[in-house]
Amino acid sequence: MAQVFDTLILSDVHLGSELSRARDAVDLLETAKYRRLILLGDIFSDLNFGRLTGDHWKFLSCIRKLSNPKRKIEVVWVEGNHDKGLSNIMSHLVGIPVYQRYVWDYDGVRHLAVHGHQFDRFVSHNAFISRIGEQLFYRIQKLDSKQKSFSRLLDRLNTRWLRMEQKVAEGALTFAKLGNIKRVFCGHTHAATSIFRDGVWYYNTGSWIDARATYITINENGVAICEHNSGTDYSDPGQERESELTPLDEFLEPSGLCPVACYESLRC
Repeated sequence: MAQVFDTLILSDVHLGSELSRARDAVDLLETAKYRRLILLGDIFSDLNFGRLTGDHWKFLSCIRKLSNPKRKIEVVWVEGNHDKGLSNIMSHLVGIPVYQRYVWDYDGVRHLAVHGHQFDRFVSHNAFISRIGEQLFYRIQKLDSKQKSFSRLLDRLNTRWLRMEQKVAEGALTFAKLGNIKRVFCGHTHAATSIFRDGVWYYNTGSWIDARATYITINENGVAICEHNSGTDYSDPGQERESELTPLDEFLEPSGLCPVACYESLRC
């Protein structure tokens, strides 16, 4: 009998991108068993629906089917920076609520899902430059080989150059601790990872544009970061990673997130 997860989380599918592994994401959603599905942001690459392929529309159709009350699956969409401008449309199109952040309790533990761009100061302060970079990256994808190896390498290098992974983790951990959150989940960085600090677990879902597509499962045994079709669990064994604390206003000022608000979900 297939294992039933309480929660399945995936992010950064980037529908409309040449790199999107939407077909594999559909395969996961149709074969796994779960009670709650959280789409943790950047489900779309941009606002250009003309770039959506047949596989991309199948992904949206799959979400629509899962949202049917008869399926008894709670489906939640958390807005990412690439999804902005689409939240209201998508809420009606696929029949699910869209949140800026989503909070829930499971097994006596409070959980928070927030995409993570709120803690990325470069995105917060350089929206125009970010858009130009996204357009350039899309052109590179079109010129790249069928395997898109060069484009995926650029995506990984971009994350490291901007120190994005560390920034998002630091911000999420600080924000979660203020709200008495024990597990916080983000996307945005495209780098699957887990960190434990000061009684709070931080998890990043990774992405569905890399050769290694990852997602997160939650059940009574805890949290697992898994790779699609490999069965590999990349969960951190629990070793605490020390890092220098960054002043709180470094995270909350650009993001507009109020520390008290992380006790509650916030719909778009």
